[in-house]
Amino acid sequence: MTKGNNNPKVDEFLNKAEKWKAEFEELRAIVLECGLTEEFKWMHPCYTYKKKNIVLIHGFKEYCALLFHKGALLKDNHGILIQQTENVQAARQIRFTDVQEIVEMENIIKEYIHEAIEVEKAGLEVEYKKDTEYVIPEEFQVKLDENFDLKTAFEALTPGRQRAYIFHFSQPKQSKTRAARVEKYIPQILNGKGLKDCTCGLSKRMPNCDGSHKAVR
Repeated sequence: MTKGNNNPKVDEFLNKAEKWKAEFEELRAIVLECGLTEEFKWMHPCYTYKKKNIVLIHGFKEYCALLFHKGALLKDNHGILIQQTENVQAARQIRFTDVQEIVEMENIIKEYIHEAIEVEKAGLEVEYKKDTEYVIPEEFQVKLDENFDLKTAFEALTPGRQRAYIFHFSQPKQSKTRAARVEKYIPQILNGKGLKDCTCGLSKRMPNCDGSHKAVR
């Protein structure tokens, strides 16, 4: 790896890293040896081929990981790719807990990176599920069956808003927590609002809404 390959924003990211710094540096060296372009996206080192995202380096409390943006299309000959949650369709991770593990897996990591590059060269794309293919949690389905107005209001939402609610309701492991989430958002659904929409009609993501259903003047 030559200094010319380094992105200054990634240098800054690594200098500030308090955890997984050695692991990040080792992964960075391996990825750059595969001929990818180093960029900084989503606040993390991201590596591209002809401006197409291939892998991203990120860290969590218990592990750091190399995330393959189209990992679902890789053969995974070594059985090491991990799907973060059942709702993640395209991306897959290889997880690490210490730098020695990365060193020992260098050849395998490069094998996966080169395969990911070939996937991109071939123009392959992940076939995403349609919104209707997502499973509605039982706690929400019961409410839809019981309340015709709720069912009508939910079906009137955009597919993206429907999906956001389904994801949100499905996440808790305990049924009572899922049920509580459903109850909380029934009024919002009946008002034709999405998960991220305030009842004032503005989105919480918009700069003129303070998240408390009041427009910021």
